[in-house]
Amino acid sequence: MFDYLIKGGTVIDGTGAPAREADVAVLDGRIAAIGALDGEATTVLDATGLMVCPGFIDPHCHYDAQICWDPALTSSSLHGVTTIIMGNCGFSLAPVGNESDALYISAMLAGVEGMPLESLAQGVPWDWLTFAEYLDRFEGHIGVNMGCLVGHNALRRTVMGEDAVGAEADEAQLAEMARLLHESIEAGGLGFSSSQSYTHNDAERRPVPSRWAAAEELVSLSAVVADHEGTTLQWVSTGCLDGLSTEEYELLTRMSLAGQRPLNWNVFTIDSARLEAFEKQTGMGDYAAAQGARVVALTMPVLVGMNMSFRHYCGLNLLPGWDDVLSLPLAERMEELSRPEVRQKMEAAAASPEAGVMSRLVDFSSYEIGDTYSAENADLKGRLVADIAAERGTGAFDTLLDIVLADHLDTVLWPSPTDDDDESWRMRQEAWKRDDVLIGGSDAGAHLDRMAGASYPTAWLADCLRGKGLASVEDAVRHMTDAPARLFGLIDRGRIAEGCHADLVVFDPDNVDAGETVLVHDLPGDNRRLWSDPLGMVRVLVGGSEIVADGKPTGNLPGSVLRSGRDTATVSIPAFAAD
Repeated sequence: MFDYLIKGGTVIDGTGAPAREADVAVLDGRIAAIGALDGEATTVLDATGLMVCPGFIDPHCHYDAQICWDPALTSSSLHGVTTIIMGNCGFSLAPVGNESDALYISAMLAGVEGMPLESLAQGVPWDWLTFAEYLDRFEGHIGVNMGCLVGHNALRRTVMGEDAVGAEADEAQLAEMARLLHESIEAGGLGFSSSQSYTHNDAERRPVPSRWAAAEELVSLSAVVADHEGTTLQWVSTGCLDGLSTEEYELLTRMSLAGQRPLNWNVFTIDSARLEAFEKQTGMGDYAAAQGARVVALTMPVLVGMNMSFRHYCGLNLLPGWDDVLSLPLAERMEELSRPEVRQKMEAAAASPEAGVMSRLVDFSSYEIGDTYSAENADLKGRLVADIAAERGTGAFDTLLDIVLADHLDTVLWPSPTDDDDESWRMRQEAWKRDDVLIGGSDAGAHLDRMAGASYPTAWLADCLRGKGLASVEDAVRHMTDAPARLFGLIDRGRIAEGCHADLVVFDPDNVDAGETVLVHDLPGDNRRLWSDPLGMVRVLVGGSEIVADGKPTGNLPGSVLRSGRDTATVSIPAFAAD
C-alpha cells in the first residue's frame, strides 16, 4: 500500500524527456513507482488533465531571516518551490560572535537586502552564535528543503569585529576565518558565498565587510570548501549589469580552482541595448572552462518588476549625486526635492554618462504610478507619468516629484522595463541553451516591498505554455529542477524517478500562472511586502507530504535542512555532463 498516489497525470520527469502519461506512487517520503499503477494508497489524487513534475529548486534566495517567522517560506512554496538555497551574496545570519554582531548584520540586511529593520527586530530571535546552532533550530520545523551557504560578511564580522569594515584581514584573522568556515561547513553549510558588488553597502552607506577583502582572502577562503564533500561557491558580481571585468574573470576562475568546485554568480541580466555586457557575461564561463574551472551565471527567465521609492533606499540612490539628497532625514529630503534648483541638478545628473547602467531608470515619463497614500493622488494608481504630466502641463520629472511629495515620498513607482524587446528575448533564449547558465536568481526573501521574484516558476510555465513559448515545458521544468540539483550535487532530488525524494508539483497547464503583484502587510511589525498569488497550483508535496493544496498552504512542515556531504555530493570541475 502506498502513502500517496497521483493517478492519470502527464509526467514531466525533470530530465528534459518528453512528457508522458503515468501514475506516480509515494511511500515513506520517496517515489516508489511510476507507470500504470493499481495499488491502494492512503491518499489518491486524480491528476487527469494535470501535469506532474519535480518540485522546483530556487538556487538564489535570501530567506535567512524570514524563515524564523515564516517556516512555510511563502510565497516561494506556493509557487511550487520545494528546495531553496540561501546564505547567498555573503549574507548569512551565522556565525555571529556577540549581540553587537547581530545588530550590525540586521542593520546591514535592512540596507542591502531591503528587509524592514522592525521586522528583523521582532521576527529574528538571534538565539544562536554558531552555524550549527542556526541550522539546528530549523530541523523539523520548515515547510521546504533548505540549504544554506556560509556568508563572508558574517565570518568577517565575527572574527574582525568593527574592523571588518575598512581594513584587510591580517594573517591571524584570515586563519581564524578559515577555521570558522571549516567549522560551519562541518555543521552542514553548503559552501562559501561572497560579494564585492558596488551596490552592497551597510546601514551607514559603507561597503559591506566582504568588499574590504583582498583577492587573496577570497581565494584562500574558497580553498576551504575543497576539504569538504558536497560543497559549492557563490558570488554576486560587480558586473551583473555592466559586464564582468578582466579582473573578475581572473578572480572567479581562481576561486573555482582553489575550491575545486563550481562557482555560480548572480545575476546575469540580458538587454539587447547592452550587447557588449552580454558578450562579457557569457565569456566568463568560457574563460573559466579554458582554465579548468567552472563558473555558472544565474539568470531569470521572466521580467521581474522592481519598483522604486523616494522614501526607501533603492536603485534611484545609485544615480550620481542622488544619494546625497535621498539619504537626508525625511523632512529635509522633502524640502530639498521641492526646490527647483535641486530638481534641475538631479535630473541633469541622471542624464549624464556617469549614470551608467542606472540610466535604465531615468525615463521618468514611462514610470507607472503604483500604490498612493494621499487624497491628491487617489486616482493616479496605474497611470503613466507622461499622461499625468500632459494633463498638468508640467515636465515628467517635476510631475513625478510633485506626486511623491504629496504622499510624503511613499508613492510606489514602477519603471517600465527597457529590456522587453524581441531581440532581448532572443538573446535570453540563446543564453538558456548554454550549460554555464542556470535559471534562478529570484532574491526571494529580500527586497520585500521592492520586487517579487518568488513567483518566477509559475510565471515561466505560463509563458512557455500560453505565452512567448521560447522553451518547451519539458525544458523549462528541467531548468528549474534537475539542472540546479546537479549544480549543487543534491542527492536524489530534481527528478521523478524511483528512489528519489517525493518533492512534487501538480499543476493545471491551462491555468498555471502568477497572479497580480500587490502589496500586503503581513510581516512582523505590520510591514509590507510584494505578493503574487499562485494560479493553477493544485498540489505541492515535500517528502510526499502536501504543503500546498489548491494554491493554499496546508500548514505541514515536512522540509529538511540540507547538509553538505550528507544531502549533497561533490560536483567536480570542469566536468558537468548530464547522465
